[in-house]
Amino acid sequence: MAQGISFELPRFVADCRAALTDADPMSALHAVVERAVVEPSALVRALGEPRRSQVQKLHHASDLTILNVIWAPCMTIMPHDHRMCAVIGIYGGREDNIFWQRSDGKLRAVGARDLATGDCALLPQAAIHSVTNPIAKLSGAIHVYAGDFFAIERSEWDPETLSERRYDVERALRLFESANAAP
Repeated sequence: MAQGISFELPRFVADCRAALTDADPMSALHAVVERAVVEPSALVRALGEPRRSQVQKLHHASDLTILNVIWAPCMTIMPHDHRMCAVIGIYGGREDNIFWQRSDGKLRAVGARDLATGDCALLPQAAIHSVTNPIAKLSGAIHVYAGDFFAIERSEWDPETLSERRYDVERALRLFESANAAP
């Protein structure tokens, strides 16, 4: 890609909102995110160089949430669902996803997908996944959700016992914060 491509957050939000009205909104949303991560340095210029683990709200509404997710080195977050479609685009580092499925009242791993800089993935509404940053540096990703990520009731699973519980946004945010204190 040519140097000088820019990422403008207001334009990105407008493009995501327009994608939601498309006949195939998730494919359209995937295309918007894919265009954004094709030139990762443009996202870094617009959002800033990742310096710490965090979940930064870039846009938050009832029908669309856009997050800048910065994963700490070697950080893992427990299995969880979104109960809405999501698109993940990596603009720096890696994100390894394990996909899970309910089976006979339990949770079991059914697949995996690694995402590297420039990759983009569509997660269907029923997806359950856990995420690991497998590298020893910060990783950055744009996560776009077709709904209100912070208001919908959803589930997370204890990473050791895989027992289901109500998703706790504050617990997840504390996990990102505590990852900053890790050696």
